[in-house]
Amino acid sequence: MKELLELFEPILEFTKDGNWKMIVMWLIGGILIYLAIKKQMEPTLLLPIGFGAILMNFPHSGISEPLETLYNAGISNELFPLILFIGIGAMIDFGPLLNNPKLMIFGAAAQFGIFFTLCTAAMFFSEDVAASISIIGAADGPTSIVVANTLLSGTENSKYIGAIAVAAYSYMALVPIIQPPVIKLLTTEKERKIRMKYEQKSVSKRTKILFPIIISIVTCIFVPSAASLIGFLMFGNLIRECGVLDSISDTAQKVLANLVTIFLGITIAFQMSADKFLNTDTLLILGLGLIAFIIDTAGGVIFAKFFNVILKLMKKDPVNPMIGAAGISAFPMSGRIVHKMGLEADNQNFLLMHSIGVNVSGQIASVIAGSLVLGFFK
Repeated sequence: MKELLELFEPILEFTKDGNWKMIVMWLIGGILIYLAIKKQMEPTLLLPIGFGAILMNFPHSGISEPLETLYNAGISNELFPLILFIGIGAMIDFGPLLNNPKLMIFGAAAQFGIFFTLCTAAMFFSEDVAASISIIGAADGPTSIVVANTLLSGTENSKYIGAIAVAAYSYMALVPIIQPPVIKLLTTEKERKIRMKYEQKSVSKRTKILFPIIISIVTCIFVPSAASLIGFLMFGNLIRECGVLDSISDTAQKVLANLVTIFLGITIAFQMSADKFLNTDTLLILGLGLIAFIIDTAGGVIFAKFFNVILKLMKKDPVNPMIGAAGISAFPMSGRIVHKMGLEADNQNFLLMHSIGVNVSGQIASVIAGSLVLGFFK
């Protein structure tokens, strides 16, 4: 018994020294690892974030120095987010959106949470911090990092960048937990059973090639601050659709996107030391980020329900209001969630093409929303 107590003595001494915050961070890291492995919730994000959070909170581990180097090399200069956008663009098939362009309005409607959270956060933080926090609601980690770095880097508020990045990526991964309760709260079973016809129309290769080019040009004309974000996203899509770079497209979708995502997750963990993470401001940022996600989801669903009122007056078939929730930028998780919920309500209710169309429009809308915020506050 004495030998057993001696074995655990370092742990007991550690807890006596008041290091309970570090233990809390270990628990948080463990929960993230559990969700990644057991629940298979975005493991490429949650696993490195969770494991990194545990390592960052071992005293004298020495891991903070290499992670700081990685942070300065890839996040503080926005390199990782922009490279990741190439991979995301290569993953996106704009076919469902081009097949039914009206779906873009749902992607725009689902950005309401950004501006709601901006007003709410402004009651607790300065304008630049509030603007950075609001982009968490875009469900777009790269955009959140770019906006936060641009507005806060080099100022006394740069200490909030890590918390914003952690919130953005954590909530992206937790979309399967956050969205379904909100959707169910705002819709009836009858509404969730609404079937939507999908008419497969031929979208020419020329149209698919011209789309990313035209979107980039038009966006940059009206929102110049969106040049890097929308440009890298659409460049990735152009690689996919041009038809002459198949091997590069495949690399961007798989190897590049996964590798950069792992680096991002590990690097974000650099900001998850107990002294940085467990404080009032960080917890408030996490709370406001959650509010932004909820309001974005609710805004998309409510707009779809309002749209149905107009369709009814026009004597046209209604849309399933759940597709409005897919307007957040968490691609393709949100689109899949809506499709799954449609099947749960009616096993013949296939919403995937509609929800993915809204989801990719939300990706574009979130980048534009983030760029508008930059234009106002930069």
